[in-house]
Amino acid sequence: MFKASHTLIAKLSGLQDKSKSKRIFGKWLKSQAWLFYKQRRKIADKLQNARILGISFHTFRHWKATMQYHKTKDILHVMRLLGHKNINNTLIYTQLMSFSDDDYVSKVAQNVQEVCQLVIAGFEYLIDMNGVKIFRKRK
Repeated sequence: MFKASHTLIAKLSGLQDKSKSKRIFGKWLKSQAWLFYKQRRKIADKLQNARILGISFHTFRHWKATMQYHKTKDILHVMRLLGHKNINNTLIYTQLMSFSDDDYVSKVAQNVQEVCQLVIAGFEYLIDMNGVKIFRKRK
């Protein structure tokens, strides 16, 4: 859920008027879901891992909620992110997991080029110590 400007709402309303159905993105979303299903099946077959078939868009929502809570430790932030009005719904999505410190890979960057490479690779900045920057990434 997000705030939309009046301009965006006007543009979306214009799209709805031009289409014959009441939905703006109806057919497009169905085709994207079908493509996701086919791709998921192909990856599961290639890797011979049937657990991949259990991944859905809803799974990503649970993962995002859990990671945001772990990162911020702020359940109200996660509640606003998910667009919930009731904290109990957010608690369903947020699995309270224990992450141990050995679940990280640490890297050191000494120049701007190395920093850029680490950020692109998904590492998060921790601290600047003795002229080098230390980054970490979850395993």
